[in-house]
Amino acid sequence: MQQRPAGDQGASRVQDVVGEALTARVTVTEDGTVTGWNEGARELLGHTSAQVVGGPAAVLLAEVPAAGDLPSLARLPRWHGRLALRHRDGHRVEVFVLAHHRMPAAGGSGAWLLLSPLTGQEPLPADDTLVAVSFRQSPSCAQALYDTGLRLRRANEAMELSVALTEREMLGLRVGEIVDSEAGELAERDMLRVLETGEPHYRENYLRASGENREHAWSVVQAPLRDGDGRLRGVCLTAHDITEQFWARKRLQLIAEVGKRIGSTLDVARTAQELADVAVPEFADFATVDLLPSLEEEGPAHAVDAPAGESGGSAGALSAAGPVTLRRVAHQSVLAGIPEAAVGLGALDDYPDGSPLVTSLRSGRAVLHQVNEPAIQQWLAERPLRAIRVREFGFHSVMAVPLAARGTTLGVAVFVRHRHPDPFQQDDLVLAEELASRAAVCVDNARRYTRERATAVTLQRSLLPQRLPEQSAVEVASRYLPAGARAGVGGDWFDVIPLSGARVALVVGDVVGHGLHASATMGRLRTAVRTLADIDLPPAELLTHLDDLVARPATETEGAEGTAGTGESAGDVGATCLYAVYDPVSRRCALARAGHPLPLVVSPDGSAELLDLPTGPPLGLGGLPFESLEIELREGSLLALYTDGLIESRDWDVDAGVSRLRGALARPTASLDALCDAVLAATLPRRPADDVALLVARTRALDADRVAAWDVAPDPAAVATARKKAVARLEGWGLTEAAFVTELIVSELVTNAIRHARPPIQLRLIHDRNLICEVSDASGTAPHMRRARTFDEGGRGLLLVAQLTRRWGTRPTAEGKTIWTEQNLDAPPDLF
Repeated sequence: MQQRPAGDQGASRVQDVVGEALTARVTVTEDGTVTGWNEGARELLGHTSAQVVGGPAAVLLAEVPAAGDLPSLARLPRWHGRLALRHRDGHRVEVFVLAHHRMPAAGGSGAWLLLSPLTGQEPLPADDTLVAVSFRQSPSCAQALYDTGLRLRRANEAMELSVALTEREMLGLRVGEIVDSEAGELAERDMLRVLETGEPHYRENYLRASGENREHAWSVVQAPLRDGDGRLRGVCLTAHDITEQFWARKRLQLIAEVGKRIGSTLDVARTAQELADVAVPEFADFATVDLLPSLEEEGPAHAVDAPAGESGGSAGALSAAGPVTLRRVAHQSVLAGIPEAAVGLGALDDYPDGSPLVTSLRSGRAVLHQVNEPAIQQWLAERPLRAIRVREFGFHSVMAVPLAARGTTLGVAVFVRHRHPDPFQQDDLVLAEELASRAAVCVDNARRYTRERATAVTLQRSLLPQRLPEQSAVEVASRYLPAGARAGVGGDWFDVIPLSGARVALVVGDVVGHGLHASATMGRLRTAVRTLADIDLPPAELLTHLDDLVARPATETEGAEGTAGTGESAGDVGATCLYAVYDPVSRRCALARAGHPLPLVVSPDGSAELLDLPTGPPLGLGGLPFESLEIELREGSLLALYTDGLIESRDWDVDAGVSRLRGALARPTASLDALCDAVLAATLPRRPADDVALLVARTRALDADRVAAWDVAPDPAAVATARKKAVARLEGWGLTEAAFVTELIVSELVTNAIRHARPPIQLRLIHDRNLICEVSDASGTAPHMRRARTFDEGGRGLLLVAQLTRRWGTRPTAEGKTIWTEQNLDAPPDLF
């Protein structure tokens, strides 16, 4: 005999049980032709299959329904209702019909399956027993019935198991008496609300079932019970155990929290602390994060590489045997003060082979242990302090998860439970790996950024003045603060440049942007400013040349192939600058700015005001002029130059920042260094969003008896007179040792002015830290030092001056030029 397929056997068994003839089944095509007719249909209407199949279904109707009584059936998946049919013997049969619309297969036509039960339309007396049994034995949920007095009347077996009481033992008790906890009180309040409103109520509870150590999550639905007349007779309480769904939802929420809360800053320690904070108390009672100390060293070579052949998502392993040293960077606890910690923040500790942390690091996988396992007990026996903590707080379950990102192992996170009654399960291990994986990427980002930022800060500080030069014109102090971690170091800078004639240049600038590129650009600009200052350009002219320098790279790279999408180019970086030159002889200060904040001047009486400098565009725009402002400053005036990071903040507007700065500068302090600290304390927010550079200078005036000036007639005979006057003044200053060299310098410079320049001619001596000799004339032509040939009659004068002086140069003036020299009074030159 041929064996029937398993599917056919199953269908046959079902047919034997259900009784095919107890339901009238008829199949009708879309156009109304009967294609199927079973024995139940024959019993209902008396027609045989042969008499009906192939004919129209409409002949079976006792009356045709009105057009408005039937909806459009073409798009309905199902229809049900009552139909009046005609029996074969002619009498009318009204039946309930359930019709299923069978959609057509590809290329075919659809059909309707019409069903009508032949028996069981009314409940049987035996059904009451079936209902009672189903209530008692329903395994899907715990159920209990309460009357209007909130007293229990019935409870099924699942409810008896959940509270460890029989129905007879609970009869007549309130729910708050059966469950002596907050959950019982809440359930009773909800029950009262159901009786008052007649509406169902839903709540989730989390409590431990009687006789179990593990807590369960319950979905509790309370619904009103009404009799046939609609009167409220009681409340049905249904509780579903949704513990697994609850924990699955909690895990998803925890993963979502990781994305929101971890990586808010680019600080390694804070990122690690955020991981510990997320894990406690939702996931663990105590959590620690330990990182490899080698990560603190610069360069990725010190990190632990992942094993060859492993995917990027796997952690690295430690190949060397022996204990592993880790640094505690974060921990958190459900207990105040984190008393479980055996290692303090920032402390190093050695972990031996066999400890959960080292096992996890070496394998590159998360490990789960119960504290009573022999391996854990052996490790604790070698660590008495940890053993005391385990016993004192009742540790019972621990997980260690490696922190690895981009093929590099960074450290390990440990999660411990002692108050939570449930030990960690395998699902918890998967969740811990997910938490650690996401946190490790953030830690690695912070680590890489910290290294890059440290490089940028080092570059920035190396490009700034290491110490301010000594000069007599002003007393100066400065501060530089890099921006907060997220913004990164920028391109703020300052400088103090000694100039000829005892003058000094004060500079503050700001490069737009952050990072290494901004720092490198700052270095270029600072070098350019010092170069331009060395040739004594006026402030406005110096900024014009500096503007060309910034704008030129953009022009050179414009249209270059491959520049798009390759990052920031040199021309992409703009800058602002403020350049000031102060002369202690005349007490005049000339200033010009290129898009930079206005400087503040504090007079000796304490009033602080912004200098209304002409507006100049930021560097790099090109084609727009810069203008200077020249003012006279009283001796002891305070000039404050700064970048916009000092006055701009998310917490207040620029005007408020300037007001804070003005108030801080006007308050007396013991020194300029103390003044700088007071200014920063008064103006900066806790986390500055931008770099800050501050340069303060208190002006000095050179005594009039230290300056001597004479007009020189454009006559060669005036050279001897000029020499005598210079020597006489040196004797008055007690500088007779410098008289011989000064005579030679005066003779050469005055002779050149008389021969090659135009009057008026002036000779000036300045007794400062060095002896300064200046000869001014009305010619714009500057002399150039050259090496004279053997038979040349001239050309040796400037070469001789250069050999006898510390330095010399030419600076342009409004009327012409000035040739100046400086002699070092501490060490006169060796003439022979």
